Amino acid sequence: MSGTEAELAEPTIGTEVGIAHDWAGSAAGPVTVVLHGGGPGCHAASDFAAVVARRPGRRWLRVDLPGYGGSPVTADPGLPRIAAAAHALAGLLEELGPGPVDMLAQSLGGTVALRLAAERPELVGRIVLVGSQPTPAPGGRTDLRTDPALGARARAEYYGGDGPDPAKMRALLSGLEWFDPSLLPKATVQARYRASTTATALAAATTPAPAEDLAPVLGAVAAPALVVWGRHDPFAGPDYAAALADTLPRGDLAVVGRTAHHPQAERPEIVAALADAFLADASLAEAFRTDRS
Repeated sequence: MSGTEAELAEPTIGTEVGIAHDWAGSAAGPVTVVLHGGGPGCHAASDFAAVVARRPGRRWLRVDLPGYGGSPVTADPGLPRIAAAAHALAGLLEELGPGPVDMLAQSLGGTVALRLAAERPELVGRIVLVGSQPTPAPGGRTDLRTDPALGARARAEYYGGDGPDPAKMRALLSGLEWFDPSLLPKATVQARYRASTTATALAAATTPAPAEDLAPVLGAVAAPALVVWGRHDPFAGPDYAAALADTLPRGDLAVVGRTAHHPQAERPEIVAALADAFLADASLAEAFRTDRS
């Protein structure tokens, strides 16, 4: 199945604890949670469709975070967005009972995964983070190439004016998520546009969430974490990714060339191989580690 075909597939959604989720892959495979990014129209079945299709032997648990896909805008209005999403995800994992699970997470989803790993380490095995920025200054570094307000500006532009349309979605994906816009499939643009105009997506667009800085809790993330970064990510450069990997107690780094903010969509074979090797077992995970002593 191609990445585009997987993106357009209609999942069967459950909502046991207020956030939508579905399963893909082999029932006998290791459980891996998929968490999507925070851009307009992002949801679990789309962000990693091509990677999931290339690794059918895993048991993929695809989760829509509050305000995305089939999930309501917030699962816990008394908490900030990241904390509420981590709380809802913990509830889902407790209800489903798969034991400690690995996570493959993009951008916003990676920040949620890190928050969960810091607060509920018994629920998390290993984490692959793609383009995630859980803090504006990892390790206290203020000299990094980063644009923490870019996401908010892009969202305001997309939903502003006359509102969303396919041309604005293509411009957003071309400018932020794909290094080579000529490779961007029309079906991907249409799928993301449709997902960005659902009642849930429109409600989320009018409910802005303040930024949350996870710097105080990153040192508590005991799970091994592989930071995967697009070489041309406009949100932050590889220097940010390296600083984040250094900040995480068991952090590693892989930079993927010729990609921007969504390397898993533009070069899914590379991201699938990196994730598969890192998540396969502890010995392979150790192979990625760099001696920073």
